[in-house]
Amino acid sequence: MGERTSYAPGTFSWVDLNTDDIEASKAFYADLLGWSYQDIPIGDGNHYSMAQVDGHNVAAITPMPPGMEATHWNCYVTVADADATAARAKDLGGTVMGEPFDVFDAGRMVIIQDPEGAVLMAWQPRANIGAGLVNAPGALCWNDLIAPDVEASAAFYRELFGWTIEETPGAQGAYWSITNGDRPNGGVMPAPPDGPPSAWNLYFAVEDCDAAVARAGELGGELLVKPRTLPNGSRFAVVRDPQGAIFSLASGPMDP
Repeated sequence: MGERTSYAPGTFSWVDLNTDDIEASKAFYADLLGWSYQDIPIGDGNHYSMAQVDGHNVAAITPMPPGMEATHWNCYVTVADADATAARAKDLGGTVMGEPFDVFDAGRMVIIQDPEGAVLMAWQPRANIGAGLVNAPGALCWNDLIAPDVEASAAFYRELFGWTIEETPGAQGAYWSITNGDRPNGGVMPAPPDGPPSAWNLYFAVEDCDAAVARAGELGGELLVKPRTLPNGSRFAVVRDPQGAIFSLASGPMDP
């Protein structure tokens, strides 16, 4: 079981959902992934609902911020210094979507849009490291970037986070691996022609991908990519939840 008490800078460490129907979203993921919730007041009668598995925080669900229209998942990367990361992102041609800010005593963060348009959160932890459990059923297990220009995206993230990004042997240009230090940390896939704009996609681990996909459909979700088996024996699928947020489900071998 992938219990965590800290994350090295450059590691994906958290995800949260901005939704226009928080109770419906909570019900969907509770049934699909077995989540329970701890609701933390954030003002104006709203809550940041911590999703938990076996007592560990694994994700969160929160109301849509003003000005946003589409329900979506956010991916977070741990950094040593959110302000320095923001400045470096600007130097590399990225866009900082608002200045870095403190999230109570939990940490400090900044929202970054890479030059290809994908949005990512940089998280400087204080009281909250991020997920206490990963790579286990109901928890985050992977992150992929869908990029129209893989080389340009790879160059940006290599410089920003120090990632090693290399084409996966035998993938014939269809997949690039991301390594942070000596640990696998996600991947990059070329976007299809006339496909969606550049974006990050997250994966939640499940015991049985096909069974989870079927259950998501029963709960009102939509299957976007049918279950597929990877060379390592893992199986994954891409789903849209009833409120419109896209995510992936994966079963099979997981890193500890």
